[in-house]
Amino acid sequence: MSRPERSFQTEVLILRRRDFGESDRVLTVLTPNHGRREVIAKGARKPNSTRTGQVELFTRVEMLINTGRDLDIAAQTVTREPYLPLREGLQQGAYAAYASELLIRFTGDEDYQPARLFRLLDATYARLCHHPDPRLVARYYEVHLLDEVGFRPELNECVVTRDAVQPQDQYFSYADGGVVSPEGARHSTALVALSVEALKVLRFCQRSAFETVERLQMSEALHRELERVMQGYITHLLERRLQSVDFLRRVRD
Repeated sequence: MSRPERSFQTEVLILRRRDFGESDRVLTVLTPNHGRREVIAKGARKPNSTRTGQVELFTRVEMLINTGRDLDIAAQTVTREPYLPLREGLQQGAYAAYASELLIRFTGDEDYQPARLFRLLDATYARLCHHPDPRLVARYYEVHLLDEVGFRPELNECVVTRDAVQPQDQYFSYADGGVVSPEGARHSTALVALSVEALKVLRFCQRSAFETVERLQMSEALHRELERVMQGYITHLLERRLQSVDFLRRVRD
């Protein structure tokens, strides 16, 4: 029987942090090969600590991690990508916090592929730094995160009748995880309206690279509809409202 690694070096994305004791910080990080971890950065809060600037939120860091019984220990840290706009811009930081919290909530167990989630979140941080429409970045991230963690919404056939979706206004069922046609709606309850325009955007996000999706131009009404449907579905899956959502809306509106 092989022994667990006592230490390993890896890139990490810093998702969340909290103060610990008088001078330390506990970091929630995502690694590409070891999943999500809780790591303590000793002395990170000391004013003269060289580690302080290496454990900022929403950064990609090279880290040597010593494994522990309750908490791992960050033995060495080197910043690889600071993503400065995520800490300098209030709205960009709010979206980064939302993306991070979403990943944390959906990775409570080990049934996910951390490398793919690492690449997705890393790309999302980068897009939030530079793309002029953070709502589009967020919707694309939601669609692909749900795909990775096993909750891909069904957008191509009615989840009630199993008929192919037609190019017309539809409904969405949070409980059944997908589109319900007007015919299927006669036999279902607890549905929300889904316009054909919103359905097209979600399907386009699901099947396309962001480099294609980022050229979309959407109205305010369409943005709000997509946000309502996606966050409603996510809230249903998690059985809770994300803490970052209200703050994000206050910052944006």
